Amino acid sequence: MLMPSKHINFSQSLLGFGSYLLTKIDSPVSVDDLWDAYQEDYRQDRYYAKHTLENLILTLVFLYGINAITEKNGMIERCN
Repeated sequence: MLMPSKHINFSQSLLGFGSYLLTKIDSPVSVDDLWDAYQEDYRQDRYYAKHTLENLILTLVFLYGINAITEKNGMIERCN
């Protein structure tokens, strides 16, 4: 969900998805690896909100915009 409302769960928002993705970036990782990790966690009911690949990209743009992540040689890393 792009536009939050008072009836949206945190995990369904891009902000919540961003916090989840940050837990998956402990070393340099590709977008494909992040997507695969999310899909596996969704299948195993470790993350219950359904997101699209577009939401993943939008969330990464958001995280980059707030300097939470950076990109080097096609790999995503957390900023210090």
